[in-house]
This record gives sequence, C-alpha cells and structure tokens, in this order.
Amino acid sequence: MPTRSSSAVWNGGLKNGSGKVRVGKGAYEGPYTFASRFETGDGTNPEELLAAAHAGCLSMALAAALERAGTPATMISTRADATLEKVGDAFRVTRMKLEVRGNVPGLSPAAFKEAAEKAKDGCPISNAIKTNVAMELDARLAD
Repeated sequence: MPTRSSSAVWNGGLKNGSGKVRVGKGAYEGPYTFASRFETGDGTNPEELLAAAHAGCLSMALAAALERAGTPATMISTRADATLEKVGDAFRVTRMKLEVRGNVPGLSPAAFKEAAEKAKDGCPISNAIKTNVAMELDARLAD
C-alpha cells in the first residue's frame, strides 16, 4: 500500500504568523492562520482537514461495504464536524460528529444505519483517532 504525504509551512509567530498547507500532489493548496483555526478567519485549519479526510474515508468505506453486500449505493454523502477544545493546558480534537446520507435502492433504513456503523468502525481514519476522539454517527437514507 502506498504512503501518502501532505505538507505545511508556517511563517512567524502564532497569532501574527501564517501558513500554507498542501494536500498530496497539490489537489488542494491553501492558507491557514491563527484566525482560521481559533476564530472565524479565512483559510483552512488542521481540524477541517481531518474532518475532510474522515468524511471521504467513511463515504468510501460505506460504498465498498454496500457494494460487497449486493446493495450498491448510487450516492453517499458524509459531513464530518471536528470539535477542537482546550483540555487542561493543551488543545485537542475531542469529538467527531459524522452525518451520513445515502441513496441505496432496496435497502431499509435500519440496514443502512447498521452498514454505516460498521463502515465507521472499519474506516482507517476512524481507527487512527478512535482511542482519542469521541465519535457520533447519524446515518440515514436520503429523502
């Protein structure tokens, strides 16, 4: 299996500095700052990137599981919200809320929810963070 890489450069101090993050081979490249991380400034931040990775991972894991089960999805949409909080003297991602919606012809809502739960538990990003981050899953068939 391949090793994937991304990079970031930070210039200056924490509050007045700025950085640039590059995902993979340049699929995304953009700025990040103190304001984009701890306030509402423009740019991205590590928590958004973690949430994006988790959303993509879970969508693919669920699509694969449904296909293997003979009920392929026509669409899986995942939103991931990573919560950053100060815990003691450090900041931590404490929670990942996952909202999954899918179009899966012939599948019951209960079966979709069960498949999504299993996909969440098997997703590599979930496995990377599960001992440190509480995860919440809301999985439903799309209307």
